[in-house]
Order: sequence, then structure tokens, then C-alpha cells
Amino acid sequence: QVQLVESGGGLVQAGGSLRLSCATSALTLSSYTVGWFRQAPGKEREFVAALSRLNTFYADSVKGRSTGTRDNAKNTVYLQMNSLKPEETAVYYCAARSRAGDLSAPINYDYWGQGTQVTVAS
Repeated sequence: QVQLVESGGGLVQAGGSLRLSCATSALTLSSYTVGWFRQAPGKEREFVAALSRLNTFYADSVKGRSTGTRDNAKNTVYLQMNSLKPEETAVYYCAARSRAGDLSAPINYDYWGQGTQVTVAS
């Protein structure tokens, strides 16, 4: 079973930064679109960013404060998040897909990680 592994979550003060990582030994991530999603308690899973092979896309809520990058040598995808807000407290997931379709829709992703908790204190 293909498993992605997220890391880098934690507790941060409002206005702080975190860098999340997504890695796997089962896929060559450079061949996949990798998406980042988050889910707060009682809410639906929400699109944050997606890195296709050529471009990176961001939700309006994080645009200008977040940067997605790839390190193909390490087979790892990163999401740098700055100026974090308490309402961004959630479990953050990475996901990978090779199919077409809406990048922001979780249903269009084939492989998922278990998530990493991000807590932003006010």
C-alpha cells in the first residue's frame, strides 16, 4: 500500500512559520501532482496548495503566505507556511495523483498520508 508521510507540524504562535514535508519511498513524487489539504475538527477537508510538474497553485486563503517546493533528490515536497493564523489550526495532509481533474478536489487524489497536526496559538 502506497503511503505518504507528512512531518513538520507542531505548535506555533500566531504570525509564526512552519515548513511541512511530504515524503514516500513508494512513489517518485516528481512524476506526480502533489497536493496539500487541511482539515479542522468538524469541517470538510480543504485545499491549500498543489504542485503539478510545472506549476504551483494556492488557495486564496494562503496565497502570498505559503510556498510549495520540491526536492527531487530527496523525493520530498515541502509547504512553507508563514504568518500563520489561529483559524489555520488543522491536520494537514499531503496527497499525490497522476490523473487529471480539479486540483483542489480531494477525490481526485489517489494516495494520502496520515496527516500532521498544526496548531496555531493566539
